[in-house]
This record gives sequence, structure tokens and C-alpha cells, in this order.
Amino acid sequence: MTTTTAKAGWKEWVGLAVLVLPVLLVSMDLSVLFFALPMLSQDLTPTGSQLLWIVDIYGFFLAGLLITMGSLGDRIGRKRLLMLGALAFGGASVVAAYSTSAEMLIAARALLGLGGATLAPSTLSLLRNMFHDDAQRRTAIGVWTGAFSGGLAIGPIIAGALLEFFWWGSVFLINVPVMVLLLVLGAFLLPEFKDPNPGRFDLLSAVLSMAGVLAVIYGVKQIAEDGVTDTSLIAIGAGLVIGLIFVIRQVRMTHPLIDPSLFRRGAFTGSILANTMVTFAAAGLGILAVQYLQVVLGISPFRAALWMLPTIVGTIVGVTLASVLAKRIRPGLVIGLGLVIGAAGFALVSQIQVGSSVVALLTGYIIVTLGLGLVIALATDLIVAAAPPERAGAAAALSETASEFGGALGIATLGSVAIAVYRDQMSAKIPEQLTGEAADAAGATLGGAVAVAEQAPPGVKRTLLESAFESFTQGFHFAAYLSTGLLVLMAILVVILLRKMRMPDTASADAQSAASPTTTSS
Repeated sequence: MTTTTAKAGWKEWVGLAVLVLPVLLVSMDLSVLFFALPMLSQDLTPTGSQLLWIVDIYGFFLAGLLITMGSLGDRIGRKRLLMLGALAFGGASVVAAYSTSAEMLIAARALLGLGGATLAPSTLSLLRNMFHDDAQRRTAIGVWTGAFSGGLAIGPIIAGALLEFFWWGSVFLINVPVMVLLLVLGAFLLPEFKDPNPGRFDLLSAVLSMAGVLAVIYGVKQIAEDGVTDTSLIAIGAGLVIGLIFVIRQVRMTHPLIDPSLFRRGAFTGSILANTMVTFAAAGLGILAVQYLQVVLGISPFRAALWMLPTIVGTIVGVTLASVLAKRIRPGLVIGLGLVIGAAGFALVSQIQVGSSVVALLTGYIIVTLGLGLVIALATDLIVAAAPPERAGAAAALSETASEFGGALGIATLGSVAIAVYRDQMSAKIPEQLTGEAADAAGATLGGAVAVAEQAPPGVKRTLLESAFESFTQGFHFAAYLSTGLLVLMAILVVILLRKMRMPDTASADAQSAASPTTTSS
């Protein structure tokens, strides 16, 4: 029997434009502070620890609360949660902009993370209700994906432009008119949807999910900043134990925060893994690429951000191509192709040298983003479509949490690998004229070598910088090799997991989910 699915009209497409705005801001706020830190530091005089918290606490709260907020939206209504999140995000932006102390700004950034955690899964899960036609839904999710990816790249550029004319708080105030627009237009254009039989909201599960995610991400971020320490290992270990307790609790509950049966679906599990791995590789290599542009090639931060803009084109092309290919080719093959293309881009990045041009790096990186666009757009669609409509919020939150976790893990892992290679290479390249603390600093990190070189005689400076740049590039190569291999392995795994999967027929999937239970019994 053929089921005809209603197509979206003008109201849904205008609603999509409204939903894209908060997604753009949520991702921008992950990177918008990069240029504002010097001005902010002069005004608020934060300690080193406070400065780290100002930068990191937004991402911590965003990642830690996604699962809770996704499930909460399924229960109280996704539109309602989105409106509440817009109020919180806008209000916290004003508080952040006019903060008079480091402690006040840290608290405001935490509130921004809370608001962001309501916005991201709410917008994605609402698309599940607004676009029932498979092709239209894939297009809508592709636009959503492009907005989220673009925000990360656009954030530093907008911040740099604002700081040319205004004070550091302006990078937060740009959020306010967008949130007002969302509240006004969203009230008329967006539909409401919630689980008709949600069951009792389990506060303990919410606390466990937040604690587990926060502990693991904190641990991997500490590894990225300070290397492997007892504190980082304890945090990761505690997070994994809490995560295990959370999973056991979900399996035993009648109305869990996350439905464990979702992971029995190959499309869901394979797509979650693919999303995690591409963000792992992209975030890890992205940090190293920025250092290469700014330190090795000597490009200013603002110009480096502008140079990275063409990578957005790669993502847009990948998203568009995914929508076209999915009509003719099984999704597992399309996602596998995207992973292989991403691996090819990383393999090209691994060939850059100290004297390579910006174009050489960007060519490889654009190929990477092309593959990422193929993977993320289609994988996100499969994650949302694989879940029953009443669980779309929790599924969207899982997708976002996987991406956040993959990014944090990638930065910590690939960053640590690159640093280890750098230190190994530099151990035999420190100029003899450098001893003691200067030699230790130069051999520990690229930034340390540059700082030492500024105080060294011209001959020593040139030799030290040449050695440091070459050692850093070798570490960059090794991280790129590792990313290439991991993406190829993930491509094989995803093709196996999704080998029988075809693009879902939403109408029939919804009918099937309505006829079968979606939760496990106690």
C-alpha cells in the first residue's frame, strides 16, 4: 500500500528560517569569545583559572544538559521549551554583556549554556513534526546542519568585526534581537508537539546524565590542556561509572529519559557513531589547523578566521549532495562515502609542510568539510527519523550530545597526540644555548617555543623557530594520519551496520512505532 505524505507549505519553510537563527547563535557562542578575551581580561582581570571557566563553562553546561532538555521538551512541549530557552538565552546574554566581574560572567555563561541546551534539541525535533515528507525533511535538516556548522566559523569573524568598533560585551548583545525575533515569529509559525503519554519525569536520571557527560568532557578537556593527570583520569573514570548507572536505570524504567531500544536500530546506532567520529576528527584537526595558520604561517587571528570561511562552502555542498544521493543510494553507502571523502581530505592535510601555502591546507580542509557535510546531514536525519515522533526530542538531544562529546574527545586526543610528537621531536632539537626553564618551555609546546624565541638572540631565535615549526608540523601530520585511519574504519563499520537500511518512509515508520511499544518494562 502506498502512503501519501503531506508536503510542507510556506509556513513550515518560513518556520525553518526562524529555527535556524537560534541554532546559528548557539554554535557561534562556542567560538565568539576567542577575539574578545584580551579586552575582557583587561576589564575584568580574571585569574587564569577564571579565564578558563569563562571559555569552557558554556560548552560544559550545553553538553551536560542536552539529554535532559531533549527529554523535557518531549514532555512539556518542544515549542514551549524553545520559547523558555529563548528567554533564558536572551536574558543571560544581557547579563554577560554587562558583567562587572569574572564571577558574574562565569555565571552568565553557565546560564547561556542552559538556554542553548534547550534551543538545539528543540529546533531539531520540531523539524521532525514540521516536515513529514522524507526529501523535504532531509533538506530542512541539511539547512539546520549548515547553520550549526557555519556558526562555529562565523563566530570569530563577527566577534572580530564588532570589537573593531564596540566593547567586548557587544559579542553577547547580538543574541538579544535574534531571540526577540524568535519569540515573536515562533509564536505564530511553529507548531507544538509533545509525547501524549510521557510518564513521570525522572529527576535522578537527569542528574546522572548531566554528571556523567560533564565529568567525561571535563576529563578530556583537562587532558587537552595539561596532558594525562590523576585528576583527568579520575574525572573520566567517574563519568563512565555514572554513565553505566544511568544506562542500567534507563533499561529498568518504564518511562526512561532515553529509550534504550533506540540503540537496537542499526540506523540509529550507526548514525550516532558516524556523527561522533566526524566531529572527533574535525574538532581535533581544527584546533591544530588554526595553530598552523596563526603561528607557523604567521597569519593574524582575524585573517585566519576569514581564510577558514571557504570551508563552509564544502559543508554546504556536502549537505546538498547528501540530499540528492539519498534518493538513489542507500544511506549507509552515502555516509560511508562521506567518511571516505573526509579521510581523503585528512590524508591531503597530512602532506603539508612548514613552507606550504594557505591554499594547500584549505584544499584538504574543504575536502574534509565536503565529507562531513555528507555524513552529518544524513546521519542526523536518520537519528531523528529512526525515533518515534514522541521521542524525537530525546533522539535529537542524543545526536547533539554525541557531537559535543566527539568534539571534546577529538580535541583532547588528537591534541595530546600532536603534543607528544612535538615533544619527542624537540627533545633532540633544542639549541645548546638554551638551558633550564627556557629549554623546558621550548620543548613542551609550540607556544612556549615562540615565547622563548622572542627573548633569544637572532641566531638562536631562527634555529629554535625552525625546529619548533617542523616539530609541530610533524605532530600535525601524525594527528591527520590517525584521523584518516579512524574515518576509514568507521566507514566500513557504518556500511556494515546500515547495509540493509533504506531511507525511512516517515508515514509508515510512524504507524509502526504507534503499533509497537517504545519503552522497556521495569
